[in-house]
Amino acid sequence: MATIRDVVEALGGRAGVDAVVVVGRDGLPIDSRTRDGVDADNVAALLPSVIKGVGELGVAGGRGEFSTGVLEFGQGLAVVAVLSADALLVVLVQPATNVGALLLDLRRHRSAIAGLL
Repeated sequence: MATIRDVVEALGGRAGVDAVVVVGRDGLPIDSRTRDGVDADNVAALLPSVIKGVGELGVAGGRGEFSTGVLEFGQGLAVVAVLSADALLVVLVQPATNVGALLLDLRRHRSAIAGLL
């Protein structure tokens, strides 16, 4: 049977992925795989407030609850997702990375991934 570690390793092994961090709502990392100097603890600490803010934006804008988003930065993308009421996910990717397949996989397998926590 797969574990959350297996999922993190599989996502982290994709081309262009610099980091995968599964985060509790308290901002503590549950599991992570990082490279290129990404600080998983700092990313984990910041993610809940980011998710809270975009969640409030969705409600205020009549879009409903937040589930998944792509944030673009000068040095790459951050794919952020709510896995469950207690867990969040961030995948940091390099600028030229196509995240379409990643987004589709997260949509399809979100509940299975959450079930591993």
